[in-house]
Amino acid sequence: MKQRKRNEIDDKYKWDLSLIYNNCDDWYNDFDKCLEEVNKVCEYKGKLTSSASCLLEYITYSLDYERRLYKLYFYAHLKHDEDTTNTKAQEMSGKILDLINKFEENEAFANPELMSVDYKVIEKFMEEEPKLKEYDFLLENIYRYKKHILNDDSEKLLSSLSNVFSSSEKAYESLTDSDMKFGFIDTDEGSVELTSSNYSLFIKDENRDVRKQAFMLYHNTYGNLKNTLASIYKSQVDTLTTIAKIRKYNSSLEASLFADNIPTLVYDNLIKTVNDNMSTIYRYFDLKKKVLGLDELHLYDVYVELIKDLDKDYSFEDAKELVIDALSVLGEDYIKIINKAFDEKWIDVYNNVGKRSGAYSSGFYDTNPYVLLNYEGKLKDVSTLAHELGHSAHTYLSCKNNPYHYSSYKIFVAEVASTVNELLLNKYLLKNSKSKEEKLFVLNNMMELFKGTIYRQVMFAEFEKITHAKKENGEILTYELLNNIYYDLNKKYFGDGVYVDDEIKYEWSRIPHFYYDFYVYKYAIGLSSACYIVEGILNNKENALENYLKFLKTGGSMYPIDELKVAGVDVTKSEVVISAIKMFDEVMNQFEALIDWRCLNE
Repeated sequence: MKQRKRNEIDDKYKWDLSLIYNNCDDWYNDFDKCLEEVNKVCEYKGKLTSSASCLLEYITYSLDYERRLYKLYFYAHLKHDEDTTNTKAQEMSGKILDLINKFEENEAFANPELMSVDYKVIEKFMEEEPKLKEYDFLLENIYRYKKHILNDDSEKLLSSLSNVFSSSEKAYESLTDSDMKFGFIDTDEGSVELTSSNYSLFIKDENRDVRKQAFMLYHNTYGNLKNTLASIYKSQVDTLTTIAKIRKYNSSLEASLFADNIPTLVYDNLIKTVNDNMSTIYRYFDLKKKVLGLDELHLYDVYVELIKDLDKDYSFEDAKELVIDALSVLGEDYIKIINKAFDEKWIDVYNNVGKRSGAYSSGFYDTNPYVLLNYEGKLKDVSTLAHELGHSAHTYLSCKNNPYHYSSYKIFVAEVASTVNELLLNKYLLKNSKSKEEKLFVLNNMMELFKGTIYRQVMFAEFEKITHAKKENGEILTYELLNNIYYDLNKKYFGDGVYVDDEIKYEWSRIPHFYYDFYVYKYAIGLSSACYIVEGILNNKENALENYLKFLKTGGSMYPIDELKVAGVDVTKSEVVISAIKMFDEVMNQFEALIDWRCLNE
């Protein structure tokens, strides 16, 4: 179908941004006022620890000004994404980002100045000025960094090198996004150029020869640049391990987890638990080989969908009904929030010319948590709606139950609420759908979710841990070493039931997340936590629902690991990850019970 212009879409399917600003003129009025004040925060420099009243005045002013900036930012950002060809929105986005950067530069003095005195001084200030106690967790979190902060000259030096420190990531992006060419493969439609974008399609192609061609060509292209890519990755690891050492962390892993106050045992326990439960993923690959009817399962076979796309469309009204029904187990108050999202026009539903691709939930304390979709009427779009509404409900409850400075939750817990909603939708469909094909489609998607999020992401996490540890132990990260580490991990994670093709040893060099330092483990923790919560709610475990709703209200008032404990989830224990692995096993049981083996064997 021809892509519609924005003005051709019914207003009831568009979000209502007038709830933030009536129009762009109102936005510019606020922007100009903020622009006039951007240097005012500098007036507090050198005064923060002079008295309790001065510290309180600085904190309240800084947070108030920040709120005003982010109200401007979210309007411009949402306005831009609904139509990226809108030059006015482009200008607004650029202006507010520049102003935010300027404010952050002006305020850079604050934390080092605060940490120039002992925390006992701050505690004394809190006794003198009780209103400061409202910010006790905020101040405590700042002071956690004190032992890792250097003297002023050293901090300035590190700050001046920030662009140098990110040069490895930038070099990697330039090489892989712009300069790499993969060549052509032969498909049923003729010769087609292989790219980073279409690789994900060809590796799922029903034609096995197409899959094999794509796999071999893609990985060998990376292999041809093995020295360059190994050098770039080595520089990344060198940078992170060196900074960690300078800042007196025990390892780059500890340094990376410090911002969320996550003990390294959570990372280590995740890897150990998954390693101790490899039989489940081996079972999945055996099932895949059997359903595909292959004598030997290669790595270029593992991404083929076992169930084809459903030949069924879901109107947005159908999706709304399904999502509300599926989430009703979370109680009336939760459903009221979901209904607000529909009734108050938080959701921008359909694609239009210039609209940003994908989907997200975005908002903050002084806006609604808006949802951007590109809804196409497939079951995956229904799932996306449930997912993004999970984020929105989390944001809504966090903002309504906390002051501004404790309203934002960390990325570590961000995917929990959205994944809970996805799982509840899937469970609802499996219980209530009368269509065998729909159930099989849901089960297949769930199996892919567990395979990709629990096992694959943990394999990545283990690769990062090993390579950083080897660097910290004095070893040189040559391309041979990196290839061998990655190949051995694939042998372990795929098991004897899968033929591990030699070309996979180059795959580490195409994973961009390795430049986000110890990030991927959060995906596995998020899914595991969501599984644990969903099982508790659906099995009527005592206080499971009540505790989950309390968790959604915590915002950023605690460290992430403590917020999950409010939901009854202790990610330091193996039982949380095991709950996800058990659900994976149960999903396979259901799939095997529904699949028509006689039809497959014919």
